[in-house]
Amino acid sequence: MARIVLLGDSIFDNAAYVAGGPDVVAQLNAVLPPGSSAELRAVDGAVVSGVARQALGLPAGTSHLVVSAGGNDALGQAPVLQDRAGSVAEVVERLARIRDGFARNYRAMLDAVLAHGIPTALCTIYDARFPDPAYQRLVVTALGIFNDVILREAFARGLSVIDLRLICDEDADYANPIEPSTHGGAKIAAAIAALSTEQPVARGRPTVFAR
Repeated sequence: MARIVLLGDSIFDNAAYVAGGPDVVAQLNAVLPPGSSAELRAVDGAVVSGVARQALGLPAGTSHLVVSAGGNDALGQAPVLQDRAGSVAEVVERLARIRDGFARNYRAMLDAVLAHGIPTALCTIYDARFPDPAYQRLVVTALGIFNDVILREAFARGLSVIDLRLICDEDADYANPIEPSTHGGAKIAAAIAALSTEQPVARGRPTVFAR
């Protein structure tokens, strides 16, 4: 029997974007086996530094934590994609500073979340769906520096990963360029259910969920 708590941002707290349809936590509760349940602690708009607060006062019997965070941190850095630069080295240096700051915040968040001693899985940041192909290409490339941090921290700490880049791979998965639709939410919920019911999430034995 699983009792799952969802931490993070609007990837999980997507009720405002599904036009009255079921949000991710409702879809997850619908596919979990009898006796298992999921609770939403994620907050639309949250950044990595706010996730530790979401994990305070966890329900008794919490068996799994799932964290999807970092997309809003990346969104806050989006203006850099329009900046001018005098050289490639200058661009790379700007991106390196952004990566270093995100890594510090992400590590601090994980330290706080893992201190609860509950099996935890992390989500990557999905690719989004911007209508301008040129801008979409820039976004996917830039998100690589954030996802690199998430994956490195997950594997260094022996945590399983839900790779949302591979799960939300259709236009129908998005309610708008950056939020999951009911279609995408169903796929996210299925991956979380598989993680909690089909595979161990013990630290030291990481598994990547990509479907």
